[in-house]
Amino acid sequence: QVQLVESGGGLAQAGESLGLSCGVIGYIHSIKEIGWYRQAPGGQRDLVAAITEPDTIKSADSLKRRFTISTDDVQKTASLQISGLNVEDTAVYYCKADVWAIGYNKFAPLWGRGTQVTVSP
Repeated sequence: QVQLVESGGGLAQAGESLGLSCGVIGYIHSIKEIGWYRQAPGGQRDLVAAITEPDTIKSADSLKRRFTISTDDVQKTASLQISGLNVEDTAVYYCKADVWAIGYNKFAPLWGRGTQVTVSP
């Protein structure tokens, strides 16, 4: 069974930087898009940044300056680097990918379980 697994969350202080990683467990034929979403307490799950084939980046305008997404096509991983953390960045960060895995007949969305990022003042 194919899974996405996030890592790198935790506690940080305002102004610090933090890196998140997302990896694929299981065999997949292809990834059409992979990226990061976040959900703050009481809020909805919103796009942070994603990379769509063939390397088009889409991201929230308000976050572009501090959030950088990168991928490794060979390792099938996605990373998110966050600089200048502030308290408003406190959220659960989810990795999402549109994958074509064994047994699939089309691309399908796959979500990780999320990793908590908590920023203190």
